[in-house]
Amino acid sequence: MSQKTVLPALTQPFAISDMQATDYHEAGHILLKGVLSSEEVAPYRRVIVDAASRLNTENRTMENRDTYGKAFLQTMNLWEDDEAVRNFTMAKRFAQIAAGLMGVERVRLYHDQALFKEPGGGLTPWHQDQYYWPIDTANTITMWMPLVDIAQGMGMLTFASGSHQGGFVGNLEISDESEAVLDDLIRERGYTISSPDTMQAGDATFHSGWTIHSAPANHSSKMREVMTVIYVADGARVTNPLNKNQENDRMRWLMGKEVGANIDSRLNPLLNA
Repeated sequence: MSQKTVLPALTQPFAISDMQATDYHEAGHILLKGVLSSEEVAPYRRVIVDAASRLNTENRTMENRDTYGKAFLQTMNLWEDDEAVRNFTMAKRFAQIAAGLMGVERVRLYHDQALFKEPGGGLTPWHQDQYYWPIDTANTITMWMPLVDIAQGMGMLTFASGSHQGGFVGNLEISDESEAVLDDLIRERGYTISSPDTMQAGDATFHSGWTIHSAPANHSSKMREVMTVIYVADGARVTNPLNKNQENDRMRWLMGKEVGANIDSRLNPLLNA
């Protein structure tokens, strides 16, 4: 069904001001309104929800999941399995924004993932995305786009502003431990906590791979439908994996590239060449 859907091209640029780029570099995150219009996001919501529903493998009850499992339904690299989702993940508009915010010429795909937080879904603990990535640059960025209107109480993404400037802060996967350790660190370093009050479908946040962030539980009766795309600056190389999660990422998203090799596998295409 989704392969036959006529979808917007998403090739028209989205203007990024110098002030927005500066704000991103200082805070490690930024909210951009209207990255997709309501007319653009609606057909993509349909194909992403369809693909995530078909490809999701979580079948445990909420009570039988750990903290990570309660945080969201996670479906990764949908673009490999669904041609319609591929149009979203490969969108030049998103890649242009990612490159502009980071101040680089070209970006490659790391991977995409749908992060759907169910009604009653739990806290997403404080964490750093780049803990999971064997990448030798801080020029990494994640786009986080709700496919439905969301507000506080639905699991809004929450940032520790400026925390990216500290780089790697610990070998901490998303867990109760990362929540406790990073919550203490945020207080000790005096980072400002920032979270939008509301986001409309098609708005997007962009955050650095080292920005500490979290998301509260979804206390609403609605699914928090979010699609994310992770970008890395062209020219980045594979680093020696520091943990089992980085080794898993090296084998899966980098197709087993050796340490020191360019990140340029078939799964990491240039998106704004």
